[in-house]
Amino acid sequence: MVDARWTDVEAELQGSIEHFRKAIQLFDQNQFDEPDLEGYKARMAFMHAMQSGYTSFESGLLKVLSILDEAHPSRNETWHADLINRVAREITGNRPAILSPDTAKLADELMRFRHVAVRSYNNFRPDQARNAVAAVRKLVDRILPEIVTFRTVIDPEEDDGGGDGAGGGAAGGPPPRNRGMGGPK
Repeated sequence: MVDARWTDVEAELQGSIEHFRKAIQLFDQNQFDEPDLEGYKARMAFMHAMQSGYTSFESGLLKVLSILDEAHPSRNETWHADLINRVAREITGNRPAILSPDTAKLADELMRFRHVAVRSYNNFRPDQARNAVAAVRKLVDRILPEIVTFRTVIDPEEDDGGGDGAGGGAAGGPPPRNRGMGGPK
């Protein structure tokens, strides 16, 4: 049986990548100090693109946890950090890490910038966004490949030659493989 929820994960992550790539373009245009409305638009568009990219990234990770029937982190003041820490860890006997340690470090940097975009937008300074932009430049090329690798590990291609066809899921194994995210169509 095909689990269409993986296509939802892919859509969230594709959206994240699109927002992040636009944020990179806005940063590279470096129009933040333009007078009046132009500088304002550049700052606000950049921060919103970064925030939207990160929000879609988190949403994709939460959807992966849902597919695994794994509880989401508790919604408290640390849940964003808890999510990154959780997906960067192997859950012994249950699943490997979803993100590599290097990708988790990049995500952590972006999570910090998310705080600026959400809470400190009146104090935005482009020079302080450089680390986040450097992180996002790397992250956009890693997001989908790492999720595809994770999915392949927990949900390998079904053997066409005689398996019993029993799906996994919460009743005893990983969810069945969908032909979406990088798999054969």
